[in-house]
Amino acid sequence: MAVISITRFHADPAAAEQVRIRHAALVDAIRAAGPGLTEARLGRLDEETWVGVWRWDSAESLRAARQAAPGTPAAVAAFEVARDVTAEDIEILDER
Repeated sequence: MAVISITRFHADPAAAEQVRIRHAALVDAIRAAGPGLTEARLGRLDEETWVGVWRWDSAESLRAARQAAPGTPAAVAAFEVARDVTAEDIEILDER
């Protein structure tokens, strides 16, 4: 079953461009490392609060990415500009 991972974090408003650049690089690196990430979106709730919404083809793909990504240059760079990071995973049970 598909899974949606929602990540919230804060970033300095002056780093907004770097947040976008580093998010894009992280998405590219995750996709290059293995299959499963089908959609990736980045949005901002206010000047400091950001939300990443990533859709995975399965919980297994998400787990594999979470095991492989930490410590990679793209992940380190992305999380250098983020603080107060929280994540929730939602198992999709019904889509219409």
